[in-house]
Amino acid sequence: MNLKINTKYPSVIDLRLKAQKKIPKFAFEYLDGGCNEDVNLHRNTSELRDVQLKPNYLKNHSGASLKTKLFGIEYDAPFGIAPVGLQGLMWPNSPEILAKAAFNHNIPFILSTVTTTSIERTSELTEGKAWFQLYHPTEDRLRDDIIKRAEAAHCPVLVILCDVPTFGFRPRDIRNGLAMPPKMSVKNILQILGKPHWALETLKHGQPSFETLKPYMPKGLDLRQLGKFMDQTFSGRLNEEKIKPIRDMWKGKLVLKGVASEHDTEEAIRLGLDGIIVSNHGGRQLDAGQSTIKPLKTIAQKYGDKIEVMMDSGLRSGPDVARTLASGAKFTFLGRSFMYGVSALGKQGGDHTISLLKTELQQVMEQLNCEKTEDFPNFLINQ
Repeated sequence: MNLKINTKYPSVIDLRLKAQKKIPKFAFEYLDGGCNEDVNLHRNTSELRDVQLKPNYLKNHSGASLKTKLFGIEYDAPFGIAPVGLQGLMWPNSPEILAKAAFNHNIPFILSTVTTTSIERTSELTEGKAWFQLYHPTEDRLRDDIIKRAEAAHCPVLVILCDVPTFGFRPRDIRNGLAMPPKMSVKNILQILGKPHWALETLKHGQPSFETLKPYMPKGLDLRQLGKFMDQTFSGRLNEEKIKPIRDMWKGKLVLKGVASEHDTEEAIRLGLDGIIVSNHGGRQLDAGQSTIKPLKTIAQKYGDKIEVMMDSGLRSGPDVARTLASGAKFTFLGRSFMYGVSALGKQGGDHTISLLKTELQQVMEQLNCEKTEDFPNFLINQ
């Protein structure tokens, strides 16, 4: 596989360290942190890495392919870019950089409602191939209008979010003034002055804002009013009453993100959803919760023939993608890894990170003698 990667940063760990040096502390801590004491953040990665795979060295091998079919579309790898809020805060123009890279590499990019580019711009960059993640609005009118915009933008998949019934308690963000309402302290201004490249790029692209939400926001909001607007506009708690109208309205594929139990999986199937993403929001919502890999194994085994089962949260590498697929996921998504990449390398960050993950995953498949991504469960060591 001839993929170009920057040899100075041959791992996501390297990208993370570079990103930490390149962007202000408040932006890095927003990206890097979990909630409360970061217990579930670390549990996600550590328990995923307990998964072991068994190679078959002496079997005939005719080559390995990363190509994976999902919802009738063939992607060039079994991973995509997870939705991340406030991406432009971490690196200016980063959602557009990542959307373009995903399109060029033929993998899915999921746009968050609360990131810093619009549905329409993302559709333009990806020729209508980007997915859209909807934070549930409190008003039906607003919900319906956003869904109509996603449909007009030809989004093939709508993702609805169930794991944010309340905002996570994130001590770093509170200290940094990034809780709602946000504030810009003297400390944060000094951090910006210490990161001139980030500051210049931000000046060039302008202060990040919620581009998808702009048509619904009163003009001239100050920061305190913005926080109040967000609290009043969105209600993260989903139930059957809220999901049914979305299923009736949305004619494309509908995915529930944030699933962590068999009960919620069964509800998703009953309500006619096409897929679920087993996720705990990257360890940013419930510090006392399970890692994502724990419920994935049972959910995939019991329901994998009834609904498409995917996973995010905790993945940082090609081997992590392999471990997740071996544990039963049909597809995977990574969020922080791509944001580390674009924060570290700017415009080259998306291409580099995708190429790096493809290279790592290809090496794992060759090592195992795994020829197709759907064959990964055959190499799982049950512990």
